[in-house]
Amino acid sequence: MIKFTDLGLNPKVLKAVNDVGYETPTPIQAQAIPFALEGRDVLGIAQTGTGKTASFTLPMVHKLARGRARARMPRSLVLCPTRELAAQVAENFELYAKYCKLDMALLIGGVSFKDQDKLIDRGVDVLIATPGRLLDHFERGKLLLTGIEIMVVDEADRMLDMGFIPDIERIFKLTPFTRQTLFFSATMAPEITRITQEFLSNPERVEVARQATASETIEQKVVCFKAPNRKVEAKAKRDMLRKIITDEGDTLTNAIIFCNRKVDVDIVLKSMKKYGASVGAIHGDLDQRYRMEVLSGFKNNDITLLVASDVAARGLDIPNVSHVFNYDVPIHAEDYIHRIGRTGRAGRSGKAFTLCLPHEEKHLVKVEELLKGPIPRAEFDTPVAQDRPTRAKKQDKPKAEVKPVAQQDTKPAAQQNKKPAVQQDKKPEPQERNQRHKKGGGRHQGNQNHVVGLGDHMPAFMLRDIRAGVAAKTETPVEEDSKSKDESAA
Repeated sequence: MIKFTDLGLNPKVLKAVNDVGYETPTPIQAQAIPFALEGRDVLGIAQTGTGKTASFTLPMVHKLARGRARARMPRSLVLCPTRELAAQVAENFELYAKYCKLDMALLIGGVSFKDQDKLIDRGVDVLIATPGRLLDHFERGKLLLTGIEIMVVDEADRMLDMGFIPDIERIFKLTPFTRQTLFFSATMAPEITRITQEFLSNPERVEVARQATASETIEQKVVCFKAPNRKVEAKAKRDMLRKIITDEGDTLTNAIIFCNRKVDVDIVLKSMKKYGASVGAIHGDLDQRYRMEVLSGFKNNDITLLVASDVAARGLDIPNVSHVFNYDVPIHAEDYIHRIGRTGRAGRSGKAFTLCLPHEEKHLVKVEELLKGPIPRAEFDTPVAQDRPTRAKKQDKPKAEVKPVAQQDTKPAAQQNKKPAVQQDKKPEPQERNQRHKKGGGRHQGNQNHVVGLGDHMPAFMLRDIRAGVAAKTETPVEEDSKSKDESAA
């Protein structure tokens, strides 16, 4: 059996590895490290959780122990797709390089440019970065990549999914042609193969397992169920998730719950908090400091459940995760491999449950095609999810029954135990209004039966005669004028 002492690593590196507690390398480490120490380009493909990070960090520390960095010119570069993965790689370098005098800088978003510029100006041996933030520093004139000796692309296929390939190609062109290049990933898409052919020089391909396979230590289950109707599907899925977590009992020490959308991460987080669970969440829209605090709390067992988007699916090394729940079936089949790979790491056992509604079965078919076999089904009683009560619309309110005129009560208001209505001016009848208009010389003189326009609902104030002369005669009648009035009326 090969041990780390057989790989030809620097004694200081071996001492750091021994402090961590590792004695025997994983298959990917045993095969990739010797080629990396020889200075060969390496294309490493292995299942997630098999120790790919140490496969490039150990030989890098070994080779960088000799030499000295210059200001703004890092000697090595590690590109990672997410901030969390970059921070984890930085932690690995701190562990394995603690006996070597190497300086490191972590360039990720959500952190002040000023603090990162200070580290770059001082000179670093190892630069760990996400592509976007690295190019930001380069375009600001704070960074030169002409001194790169070793370049690593971690989780290369994730770079493709996240649209980083144009940035990766640009970064490669900024580095020296004589650099050593290491590519590592759990899957290898055809587009990644094209990149490796363009920028790697006669790489040594190291593949310790068939591409896109899950670890045999992970027990996989799919829970297919159907909600009563589409309106309650989301609630039924949350109820099913809580039911499975409850049924697992003490075997569930901690778990990661993966959602396809960031909005669902927030909804599941609130739902779990409502039912008293110890839960946190991370996704790309959250503040970086908060994300790191939540991730640290999960690693320290201060948080039992971690609800996450696929930002946590790649490369995060949390050794003791007992369960993984796919709240949504991943749209990209490769993401399923990475998600469930957060459990069952380093030879440990783990469980992975996937919740599948009828409209998600098309994605499940693609996952099973990638795995080249069906995933066992688990049977759970579908929780009864009820629609939330909704406010009755105005038109839905029962209308008061209108009695015919012959059946209406004719009793006085006092006898009906009702408050008498407020006395109002009696509305003139249509014929009376017509007479008033005729008398006043209005435009409705010829219409004795109906008022044109507003009809029977014309307000009384619009029927008042406002002519000053007529008003004066009406308000102050005198006896001597009565005869002339009668004559004019006749």
